[in-house]
Amino acid sequence: MKPRNSQDGLEWEHGVFNTVPRWTRLPSIPAIENVCRQQLNISSDDLCRVSSYASGAFNKLYRVDYADKALLMRVSLPVYPHYKTRGEVATLSWLRHNTTAPVPEVVAFDDSNNNEIGFEWILMELMPGSPAYRKWRTMSMEQKVAITNRIAEIQAELFRSAFKNIGTLHMNAPKENDVSTPAIPGQLTSHEFFIGNRLKYDVPRGPFSCSYAWLESQLKIIMLEQTAAFEEAEDDDDKEDAEEILELGRRLLSFLPKVFPSTEEADSEPAVLWHDDLNLHNILIGQEGEITAIVDWESVSALPMWVTTDVPKFLESDIRLEEPRRDDYGNETPESAASQNNGHSDQLDNEGKNQLYWIHRMEYEATQLREVYETRLRQLWLDWPLQDSQIKVDFYTAVLQCSAGVSAKMANRWLDRVESGNMIRWADA
Repeated sequence: MKPRNSQDGLEWEHGVFNTVPRWTRLPSIPAIENVCRQQLNISSDDLCRVSSYASGAFNKLYRVDYADKALLMRVSLPVYPHYKTRGEVATLSWLRHNTTAPVPEVVAFDDSNNNEIGFEWILMELMPGSPAYRKWRTMSMEQKVAITNRIAEIQAELFRSAFKNIGTLHMNAPKENDVSTPAIPGQLTSHEFFIGNRLKYDVPRGPFSCSYAWLESQLKIIMLEQTAAFEEAEDDDDKEDAEEILELGRRLLSFLPKVFPSTEEADSEPAVLWHDDLNLHNILIGQEGEITAIVDWESVSALPMWVTTDVPKFLESDIRLEEPRRDDYGNETPESAASQNNGHSDQLDNEGKNQLYWIHRMEYEATQLREVYETRLRQLWLDWPLQDSQIKVDFYTAVLQCSAGVSAKMANRWLDRVESGNMIRWADA
């Protein structure tokens, strides 16, 4: 039997710009079928067909068809053994019991790799609809406004259910395979805490009582990682890169108490669930353009309320106030079409126009929809956004950029301006 925290089946590949997980072995479809038969009490004589469905950064998804029903099996790499799977199950259960957000029901799960599949897994409802990304260009602005308003309404529901600590939800004293146990914040399973070797670092992992403790822990991880990178560097360029990020981490750690009260001074800080990857791939819509599901809740955590000053991912873009005129843009050439496609089956039809037109169209629409979202949210939650939230969001952005090892120069410019008394926004740095 493997240890509970085993990462068997996972290796990290360190690229120039990021670190990505790799499967050292693949899940077996016959093993998945056997587990599904056991969990669903399907006899060997009855239909149970398993087929590949999709894949994500840390998961492979399989469609399970049996009788006249269909479910989804999510098999996960052990990037954060036990805690990430258990956190996702707890989050989905909490959402179904406390909000109107359309999320899948969990049928069964195993948060260890001591099973026939050899990986952690969740068997869940297969939600109807297709990703909004695929239909967004052909949808009317009225439909997009309706989706944006609905997302704001769901977010307002989450605001009304604050937790006492910062962390990923987990089930208090859970029973085996029980998805109905009450959930509370526990260890934080966000990417910043487990990518690469970060799971091995001896730092606090939550739950955190305040923003200071949470961000201090993230910055400590960055310092440990870059210290190791500096010591293992094979040339001067690598050493220089590590030292640059280390220096930025030191600056952010020094500036932290100027933005957030230290642990000794801080009271317990309310936190709310915040889906930090709510893009158009994770919003499913039906034939009429209505939201049928919101998916991909892995690593979603209860975060401080000031984080919600940001907008959902699908509304992030550069500001564009003037509507792009279609005739002002060139037509798509066969060469540019082939370059854009680049073997990706998810490439959208450009309808004969070059890609720049669609980029500007999305920016223009997102600019309008951000106003829709913010207006609706203010109607439902009068205190939004919280006072002094923007400087906190910008500081957190700088921490994330530092954690990713990019944009160090931009973060240093922002810090220079802010420390000199010029409260410039990150976007303007």
